[in-house]
Amino acid sequence: MTQTTLSFTKMQGAGNDFILFDNRSLKMPDERMSEIAPLLCNRKFGIGSDGLIALSFDETKKADLVMLYKNPDGSDAGMCGNGARCFAAFATTLGSPKKFTFRVHDKIYRASVKKKSVVINFPLETAVIEKKAAGMALLDVYTNTEHIVCALQPEQLEDEPKLISEGRYLRNHDNFKPKGTNVNFIAGIDANNLCLQTYERGVENLTLACGTGAISSALAWHHLQQSGDGKFKYRVKVRGGTLLVHFSFNNENKRYSKIKLEGPANFVFEGQYYL
Repeated sequence: MTQTTLSFTKMQGAGNDFILFDNRSLKMPDERMSEIAPLLCNRKFGIGSDGLIALSFDETKKADLVMLYKNPDGSDAGMCGNGARCFAAFATTLGSPKKFTFRVHDKIYRASVKKKSVVINFPLETAVIEKKAAGMALLDVYTNTEHIVCALQPEQLEDEPKLISEGRYLRNHDNFKPKGTNVNFIAGIDANNLCLQTYERGVENLTLACGTGAISSALAWHHLQQSGDGKFKYRVKVRGGTLLVHFSFNNENKRYSKIKLEGPANFVFEGQYYL
């Protein structure tokens, strides 16, 4: 019998919104998710979201659960930080404990669901690499998905048409082929606070928030300030709210580790989508 409806939950984390569904018994294959993601994520003809997320058991037994994420164009994403926080809160409604592990591709993450926020521990050690593209000085920061960071003046973050134009150009630049990259525009406020606008690959537009973009931007701001060794907590102000990025930096090897993303995860509505 062909399935005709899909039960879903709509969630948002700092304005980054997602459609989530329980795939444990449904067992929808990856290819089918890629097919329906553009339909479900469409804001005029579907539910509308920045991505589609499926929750499954981890049959490899390496983690408690698996998060499978699709962009609105049906493409695969390396990792989605805001989506992961929504995924964690969603999992607790299905009986998961408030602390658990989940797998995204071959990486194991740890989730901790609190009263007012969700924390995701990233299995990640990374560096900030200085690059140039189209004559612009950029910072390349891999956060289990591809990101570049451009530092601007605060008033430049308000010119959204220009950010979209530059974001689209850099996202598809030859230097970042074949996958392309996510493009983050930042403006520092003070030592531990910054503002961010992200042009997201797969969404192909600015989004109200980007979790992995917030991480890459916080590390880039630390690098630009040459803040040195230690443990840090940066507040990243995005259009949809504020995200916290925790990390450690080792000045000897110039590596960032113990990276955590913290922020809200809110339920919006539940429903049935007619496939």
